[in-house]
Amino acid sequence: QVQLVESGGGLVQPGGSLRLSCAASGSFVRIGAMGWYRQAPGKERELVAIVIGEAGTNYADSVKGRFTISRDNAKNMVYLQMNSLKPEDTAVYFCNAASVRLVGTPPIYNYWGHGTQVTVSS
Repeated sequence: QVQLVESGGGLVQPGGSLRLSCAASGSFVRIGAMGWYRQAPGKERELVAIVIGEAGTNYADSVKGRFTISRDNAKNMVYLQMNSLKPEDTAVYFCNAASVRLVGTPPIYNYWGHGTQVTVSS
């Protein structure tokens, strides 16, 4: 099992910055990919950014050039630096661990954190 705990959300003015953190803990062998998703009211959950393996990254077009995802495998952490925030970035942000290998299993498991609220408003 993997437990994911997000932190760093809050209220920020347009143009401001926030840094989200996600800590993974539990009895796992390896996490294949870690990423951030978000869900705004009335909308479906969408991918924001993902880091696959050691350093392969992918971003939603709407956040390219503004958000940066990074991963510290030694600490089992993933971060999302969010700059130049816009009101449309307002959402609950969820941490995700994918392609997780538990002891004696293939890398097939997927886990979610409980989410952290990000509100961009003046």
